[in-house]
Amino acid sequence: MNRWVALLLMMVASNSVAGIRHYQAGLEDSSWNLSQSSPLQCVLSHQIPRYGSAQFVSRASKQLNMQFTLDMLRKPDSKTSAKLQSVPPAWRPGKPAQPITDLTFYRQFDGELGKQDSWLMLNELERGMQPTFYYQDWQDKQTVAVGLSAVNFSPSYQQFVQCLDRLLPYGFDDISFTVLHHDKYGELTRESVKQLERVITFLSLDPSSEVVLLDVYTDAYGTEETNTALTRKQAQKLKDRLIEKGIPEQRITSQAHGEKRHVAGNASEQQRQRNRRVMVRIEPF
Repeated sequence: MNRWVALLLMMVASNSVAGIRHYQAGLEDSSWNLSQSSPLQCVLSHQIPRYGSAQFVSRASKQLNMQFTLDMLRKPDSKTSAKLQSVPPAWRPGKPAQPITDLTFYRQFDGELGKQDSWLMLNELERGMQPTFYYQDWQDKQTVAVGLSAVNFSPSYQQFVQCLDRLLPYGFDDISFTVLHHDKYGELTRESVKQLERVITFLSLDPSSEVVLLDVYTDAYGTEETNTALTRKQAQKLKDRLIEKGIPEQRITSQAHGEKRHVAGNASEQQRQRNRRVMVRIEPF
């Protein structure tokens, strides 16, 4: 980047360039807020006066994820190309601006960035820089600059990092369909007990998961009447377990299927073990 462009971006950051409409919180009204903090989701928010807000979001998952959303009060009216730059604040003259990424704003959608670019923005904010979006307004064709202020960023960012550390290492997609296994007496295996605890933990934290479906099956070892009774007892036991952990009874539906719907043969213990199963399905509200 040549000196003229760097100087231009620095002047934009100080609201001093004619012909560019600039949106950015000032020294007195710049605020960052950890708006959501739970083992399921962490949200770091920043208000941009007269424009909207910026949000960094990370959700419970097997892998650490991150998404940035530029929530616009006035959504794009057409597909628009934009550039994201890391711009020095006006009180740090001589420091060059650096490109972060190019992106596209889509009609009637907020601006979004994925994991890598979101972390780059957070790193730049931590350094005291101001990530700034540049694009041409879809109505009057004027250049628009939307900046994120680094003022008051650090305290909320530290809380955000601590929230990330407490996120569950699994998300809804990981537990929405879970297969548990039990022995011939109806007792869950050790691994299945662990899986069930993960499901219970998630459900206790997420009231939006409204319906829990339990389907209990067993093998064909023994009489049909005995096997039906076994699965009925197991279904009730699992339902009681969920209720005991605070899951409302009206959110739970359980069915005992006995020795029906085998997924394997019944000749060997290994085959019968596959048939002794509990299907746990969770449906969002």
